[in-house]
Amino acid sequence: MILSIPEQTASDLLAIGAVFLRPNEPFTWASGIKSPIYCDNRLTLSQPDVRGRIECAFAQRIRETYPECEALFGTATAGIAHAAIAAHLLDMPMGYVRGSAKDHGRNNRIEGKLVPGQKVVVVEDLISTGSSALDAARALLDAGADVLGVVCIFTYRMTKGVRAFEQAGLRLESLTDFDTLIDVAARMGGIGKDDLPRLRAFRDRPDDPEWINK
Repeated sequence: MILSIPEQTASDLLAIGAVFLRPNEPFTWASGIKSPIYCDNRLTLSQPDVRGRIECAFAQRIRETYPECEALFGTATAGIAHAAIAAHLLDMPMGYVRGSAKDHGRNNRIEGKLVPGQKVVVVEDLISTGSSALDAARALLDAGADVLGVVCIFTYRMTKGVRAFEQAGLRLESLTDFDTLIDVAARMGGIGKDDLPRLRAFRDRPDDPEWINK
């Protein structure tokens, strides 16, 4: 069976353990939120076959969605490798945006050559609230870039994150998302179909611990 890019990406993330689903034994995030899901998309870099599919999917999505793109800029640190590989496939420049400016040398926050007016896309691995990617986009805008949007491997599609991108007026393109992932996990037998309503309740209101009892 031929899978769509969202389904294939979700299947790959689950197969290599880059995503864990534990609706009955939630993880605790640094914020204190009880979460049924934990993501470590950096593991994709250690799997050549998965990495190859992800980077080809990135290149395809960028060509189709942002055909005028002239350069890719990754977020530090998770987006750097993906931006580099996808830019290589697309034969275009890349750089990355630090979380904050260096405190030495030229005090750069943006690494790599950015030409004022250059049309760029931000590359991230994971979007929850979107704060990191949007912060990188603002830094690029302040430096004179024309930021077309953001691409990522996975997004939770949490309301807070969706609204943040809408308010910023930036487009977000993701290879897969939370809803696709839990549907694929249920088909693979990783979770039960009766877990799906609880998981969707978490997506809609992650700060409400009552999702566990849905």
